[in-house]
Amino acid sequence: MMVIDATQQRPLRAFGEKLARVNWGLVTLVCLIAGIGIGLLYSAAGGRWEPWALRQLIRFLPALGIMLVIALIDIRLWLRFAYLIYLLMLVLLVAVEIMGHIGMGAQRWIDLGVFVLQPSELMKPALVLALARYFHATPLDQVRGPLVLIPPLILVLLPVGLVLLQPNLGTALLLILGSGAIFFAAGVPVWMFLTALAGGLSVIPIGWEFLHDYQKQRVYTFLDPETDPLGSGYNIIQSKIALGSGGLLGKGFLMGSQSQLAFLPEKHTDFIFVVLAEEFGMVGAMFLLLLYLTFFIYGWTITVTSRSQFGRLVGIGVTTTIFLYVFVNVAMVMGLIPVVGIPLPLVSHGGTAMLTLMIATGLLLSVSVHREIAIPRSGAGEVWRL
Repeated sequence: MMVIDATQQRPLRAFGEKLARVNWGLVTLVCLIAGIGIGLLYSAAGGRWEPWALRQLIRFLPALGIMLVIALIDIRLWLRFAYLIYLLMLVLLVAVEIMGHIGMGAQRWIDLGVFVLQPSELMKPALVLALARYFHATPLDQVRGPLVLIPPLILVLLPVGLVLLQPNLGTALLLILGSGAIFFAAGVPVWMFLTALAGGLSVIPIGWEFLHDYQKQRVYTFLDPETDPLGSGYNIIQSKIALGSGGLLGKGFLMGSQSQLAFLPEKHTDFIFVVLAEEFGMVGAMFLLLLYLTFFIYGWTITVTSRSQFGRLVGIGVTTTIFLYVFVNVAMVMGLIPVVGIPLPLVSHGGTAMLTLMIATGLLLSVSVHREIAIPRSGAGEVWRL
């Protein structure tokens, strides 16, 4: 009979304890939201698994495994390698400018043969890790000094500048806003945010001149979609028609006229929420939003219960980033903000977006699993003692 000694039992016991601390409620919620997305993609294709639903399911299953692996990795490892992960994503963004794959008029992807990667998406969790590490090692009284904010501002502005060159204004704004939440949570004074906001508003006339024609057209379309109903205003007009026609309970699964009759463009990506609202009405749309709200409650709870500053900042960064995804996408398809091409988390079709969101959720779960670990704020050199 094989005997397992104590040294062999210890890693197994530690693994079992970590597995037991995984927030399985959040994992179930992620699976439920992704399942709704797969069902909507099945409907958007006219009741067929191809070309979107099956591919989304195949992507989700390994991404789920990646999420759980990330959750079980010691949070001090994420702290230790945060800058390295950030640097790798920055290199990929530079590679996009050199050898990027052009699609839909923009150079945002790297074709790896097996799949096409969008580094700007992966930069979102990488930037969260880098900023969390920096502010973790910075005492609160020093955070209020302007000079201390120069390094994290550089961490933000480098990827933002590269993303704007692609061009991808929507993702650049998400990087800025998500980073702003971490700056605020780290203790940066409100007056600095107000100063930055005033400075940003003052350069809008100058920035307008640097926008591409299609970006300017999006603003014109937002202000008055009827000026070009068959051109730039077509998407948002059809979106509003579909939203309104769904009513309270919707037309039923596979019965949405705007999506099934192909009046609604990009129904499998940016406008997937409209497919839901048309087929399941306001009740179905509110149910999905309630699931997202539950996700955010999980995120805030995990954040405030973490004993380490690094864990709290990662939690707030991930939760805010995913909140921004949801808010911008839903507001966009309702015509409340200009169309900027932001997917609906775990629902819209897209490989890199799916991977990014599962990685981000995995980091949030890692904060939850290791919430009792108090990491010294003296710097990265002293935190790796397991």
